[in-house]
Order: sequence, then structure tokens, then C-alpha cells
Amino acid sequence: MVAHVTAGGADLTRHDEEKRFITAAGSEELFPSLRDPPSVELSVVVPAYNEELRMPVMLDEALEYLESRRKRRASFDYEVIVVDDGSKDKTTQVALRYTEMYGADKVRVLTLVKNRGKGGAVRMGTLSSRGRLILMADADGATKFADLEKVEEGLRQLSPKPDNMAVSCGSRAHLEQEALAQRSMFRNFLMRGFHFLVWFLCVRGIRDTQCGFKIFTREAALRIFSSLHVERWAFDVELLYIAQRYKIPVAEVAVNWTEIEGSKLVPFWSWLQMGRDLVFIRLRYLTGAWKLRPIKSD
Repeated sequence: MVAHVTAGGADLTRHDEEKRFITAAGSEELFPSLRDPPSVELSVVVPAYNEELRMPVMLDEALEYLESRRKRRASFDYEVIVVDDGSKDKTTQVALRYTEMYGADKVRVLTLVKNRGKGGAVRMGTLSSRGRLILMADADGATKFADLEKVEEGLRQLSPKPDNMAVSCGSRAHLEQEALAQRSMFRNFLMRGFHFLVWFLCVRGIRDTQCGFKIFTREAALRIFSSLHVERWAFDVELLYIAQRYKIPVAEVAVNWTEIEGSKLVPFWSWLQMGRDLVFIRLRYLTGAWKLRPIKSD
């Protein structure tokens, strides 16, 4: 049995099992909705596809940081939502161990019946989150979690009031020269071509659209993810394109980043797919096939 969930720009088909999370006691409860008022300060959405090996390092670091921050300030509360994007390995089982250790109020696992792509996984997790602020963070741990404070500061500079709309993006642009020196000429050509298409077709003023460490105010997340269509690698570009169309302020903040082995990005074909998606994003919004629709009440 499936249920259709309307999210502004697109209809999402969500299976019943995708609407529930397993508690530490083994029972099932319904995920909340992004349209509900926030009940925790921070939600961390972690998209994960076949990440049983890399994800524990990231979760250990993230939860150690979050618990330390909670000890420093008792009013700070958080949740981590691991979105298993139709994995074929034991990603869900590994994530559920953290639910057992920390409790389902802090760690929840959303298991998608089929693979949607990273953008689809982030969207499904965001639509199920409770946070006043919502952070998307990659399961490989390439960005150190302590850099959360940097992107939060970028958000505060844009939006001193927590209920205002703003986005703060982690950025690896300051590492570009080092990356160019280490990569092959062909990969550098693909990267520069992709960056040109991003600038020419969709997003200007953001040097690194693809860093998987972005934080949103809840109102901005609702507005953006309710209109998001792209579910694969280029979803970051559409996300920022929507933000700029809505005139939501966006900050870009330098973060530490380390390339982790085991990336799902296939250099040639993934870049080709992303380039195609950039053209589709621009054309579909220009022709009106995709529209930024107002948020509908439930």
C-alpha cells in the first residue's frame, strides 16, 4: 500500500513503511511533517546508499560532537535522520544500532523502499524532520562535523531571527587550486565545464554548489524542498536555483574537507548526467513545465 504525498512541485509516492521509524524498543511510530512546528533545535539529515562501512565513522564523530554540545548547553537538542536510499547492504541495520545506543528521539532511520538518488533521499529526510534548523551532511564524513558552527554563523549573519528564511552552504572553493593539481586534466576539464554550466544556466554567486554540508532554517527548507524535482546529483543546483528564485539569502562558508575513498560519483557518467540535468532544470522552469508553487496547507 502506498500514499501520495504532495510536495509543491512534485508528487511523492511514499510507501507506508517509509512513513515510520523504529524506536529503541522495537515498535514503530510515524515520522512528523516539515509543516509541523519545530520540536528540536537541529535536525541532521544523512543520505546513505550502501554506506555500512563508511557511515559509522561519520556518525561516531557527529554524535560525539552533538552530545558534547548538549552537555555544554542543556537546552540544545537534536535529531539525526539516516535515510537509507534503498541500499543493498546493511546500512539500515548499522544505523539502527545508533538508535539502540542513543534512543529514537536522537537517531531515527528512514528506509526507502527503492533507490531515489541522493536528492530524493535528502528531500524525504527533510520532509520528516523536526528541527528549527536542518543540516544535510554526507555519510562519508568528508566534512568535519565541528564545522557546523561555521555554517551556523553564516546563517546567523543572514538571518538573526531563527524563523526567517536563509541557507548557509559549506564550501570547498578555497581548496580548488589543490584539487586542480591532484586531478587529471580530463577530470579538471569536466569540473570546469560543469561549473560553467552551473553559472551560465542556473546559479550565480556560489562557487561550490556541490558540497554536501548545507544548513537551512525550517521555513527555507519547507519552501525549497516543497518545489524540488531533481533527485540525483544535480539536486544541489536546483536547490540553490529555487532559493535564488525565491530571493532566500544564501551564504557560502569555507569548511574543511577530505576526499574519502568509496565515492558513488563515477567521474565521466555522473558529470554527464549532471550536465544534462542542468539543461533540463533551466528549460523546464523557463517553459513552465516546473513551477515554484506556493506552500499548500495540509
